[in-house]
Amino acid sequence: MSFADIESQNKKRKTRRELFLERMDRHIPWSVLVKKLKAHYSKGRVGRPPYPLEMMLRIHCMQRFYNLSDPGMEDALYEIESLRRFAGLRLGDRIPDETPILNVRHFLEEDPRGEKLFKEINASLGDHDLRGCLEINRVMA
Repeated sequence: MSFADIESQNKKRKTRRELFLERMDRHIPWSVLVKKLKAHYSKGRVGRPPYPLEMMLRIHCMQRFYNLSDPGMEDALYEIESLRRFAGLRLGDRIPDETPILNVRHFLEEDPRGEKLFKEINASLGDHDLRGCLEINRVMA
């Protein structure tokens, strides 16, 4: 455990971002997403090993929540502790750069399974007053 982890545990209150991310974490069925997409995710046979699918799905969702570009998401992971925590990362971990973030975004936006799956999840989030949080846009900012 790093000093930053210890410091964040002893905070007196949670930010609105932390509360929102906790709420999304409770209502998004990560295991269902991973199960349905795992067979089509990179196996890492060539090049550097892929990041875990659930981590990359969480990063992709945060990109949608906060309308961040791929380089913007990379920067946010370095700068904002609550986003790293939501993704399952610590500051000392290998943080994805914009290329794997781009690759996963393309995988999810171009594959009909990814788009269909997120539409289903987004519909279920509507029951919790979170409609529209995971809409996948074809055009990036």
